[in-house]
Amino acid sequence: MSKLVWRTLAVAACAMLIAASGSDKAAAQDAWKTEWDKTVAAAKKEGKIVLYMRRYDGVLKEFSKKYPEITPVIVTGEGGVLGARILAERRADKYLVDIYVGGPYTAASMLIPGSVVDSIPDKLILPEVLDQSKWITGKHRYTDPERKYNFAFLATPGSRQLSYNSNLVDPKKITSYKDLIDPKWKGKITSIEPNSTFIGAAAQFMYYNPHLGPDYFRAFFGGMDITFARNNRQMTDWLASGKYALCVGCLYVEKAHLQGLPVDVLDSSNFIEGASFQAASGSISLINKAPHPNAAKVFLNWLLSREGQIVAQENTDNGIHFNSGRIDIPKDIVDADYRLTPGKEYFDQNSPDWADIDAVKKLADEVVAANAKAKDK
Repeated sequence: MSKLVWRTLAVAACAMLIAASGSDKAAAQDAWKTEWDKTVAAAKKEGKIVLYMRRYDGVLKEFSKKYPEITPVIVTGEGGVLGARILAERRADKYLVDIYVGGPYTAASMLIPGSVVDSIPDKLILPEVLDQSKWITGKHRYTDPERKYNFAFLATPGSRQLSYNSNLVDPKKITSYKDLIDPKWKGKITSIEPNSTFIGAAAQFMYYNPHLGPDYFRAFFGGMDITFARNNRQMTDWLASGKYALCVGCLYVEKAHLQGLPVDVLDSSNFIEGASFQAASGSISLINKAPHPNAAKVFLNWLLSREGQIVAQENTDNGIHFNSGRIDIPKDIVDADYRLTPGKEYFDQNSPDWADIDAVKKLADEVVAANAKAKDK
C-alpha cells in the first residue's frame, strides 16, 4: 500500500476520531441538559419546596425570582430545634420537609443518625456544580464520613465564638486558648452549654485540635467554674454589664459593640493553636422521602451554582456577609473578619476527620452534669 494511501487513511481515521469525540461531548451535554429540563419541569408541577433553615431569607427571594413556579415554604429556628422537629415528624410518619439548611453539627448529631437524610452527589446535575475545582479545597466539602449527606457551602473563619468585656480584658494578652484557663479567669466566664448544637463547631475544634484535645476541653469547660446558659442574648447582656469577662457563644456582639457597649469579639484566628474555617450555619442536607423531590434537586443545584453562592454571600445575618466556599466568585462583599487570608494555613473544621460527634458530646455531657452537680452543693 502506498504512502499516499496510508496518509489518506490516517487522516480519515483522525477525522473520524475527532467527529466521534465531538459527538460524545455533544451527547454528554444533551444528557445533562435533558435531565435538568426534565427535573425543572417536574419541580414546577410540584409547585412547592419546604425548607427548615436558620436563615437565608434573601436566598429564597432570589430563588423565587429564578423559579417563580416553585413556592418556598420555610420553618426557621436554631439547628437543634429544627433537627428535633424533623425527627419528631418522622416518628409520627409525617413527611413534610424537603431540605435542611443550617449547621453541620445538627446533621451529624441528629439527622444522619436518625436516618432521615438522602444522598446528595447523585442529585447534582449542573456541570458547574459538578466541577469540584471551583471549591476551596479542590473538592466538594461533605462533613460526614461517607461524604454524601451534608454539603458545607460556606467557609467562614472559625474565630468568632469568643467575646470579651473590653473594660475587663486586654485582648492583646490572650494569644492562645491556653490563656483562657489562667486561674484569673476562673468564675469569670459564661458559655452556652458545650453539648449545645450552637457551639458544636467550637467544641469540636477544642476536642480535635492536636494542640488542645480532650484534656484541654475538660480543663476549660469543667475546671474554670463557667456559668452555662441557654440564652445567647442574655449572656451578651451579662458580658456588657461586666458580670462576666469572657463569653463563649454570645450572640450579636458586633451589633452591641457598634451600639457603644463595652463588648467585642475575641479574634482567635491568630492564636498559636492555628486557625480554622467552618460552614457555621452554611450546610445543606436533603431529607429522604421528601414530598417535593424534584424541587429539592432544583434548589440544591441552584444554591451550589455560581449564581446561588453569590446570592448566599450577599445575604446578610445582622448585617454580616459570610464567605462562600466557591473560589470563582467575587469576595468584595464579604466582611474582612470573615475572609480567608491567602497563604495562611487553616484547619477545615468540618472535615470528616473531626466528625465523631459522639465522642465530643459524651465528654460535653459529662462536663455539664459535673457542673450541675457542683452548683447544687
